Amino acid sequence: MVLSVNVPHVASELRVVLGQLVRRLRAEHGFSLAHGAVLGRLDREGAMGTSDLAAAERVRPQSMAQTVGELEADGLISRRPDPADGRRALLELTDKGRETLEAYRREREGWLIQAIAEGFSEQEQRTLAQAVPLLTRLADS
Repeated sequence: MVLSVNVPHVASELRVVLGQLVRRLRAEHGFSLAHGAVLGRLDREGAMGTSDLAAAERVRPQSMAQTVGELEADGLISRRPDPADGRRALLELTDKGRETLEAYRREREGWLIQAIAEGFSEQEQRTLAQAVPLLTRLADS
């Protein structure tokens, strides 16, 4: 027997639970998720321009400019001229930014690791692992 999926219901429930998870992650540390996302992307992908970051994070350029300004004021990122286009600036992590990012990852993932390890059976942990690529596809769509 094939069960039909109520896609609008799944979408609604997923939106609610993801919002709760994001709020919980935010509550576990004082570091903004937007700041963490930008630092993480610069760490993974290297130097980028503000507009490239905005497009990659799917936010308005004005919002990204504010985030970048805050990170720069905190000494976590720096600007340098783009060698391919002198009118553009590239943003990159500073040493302080890299250290802050590593501490942020340890803190954030520490809670999540503990919650998964202690709150879920081995089968449930496998199910969560299998869901990650699906959630990534959903985020990228």
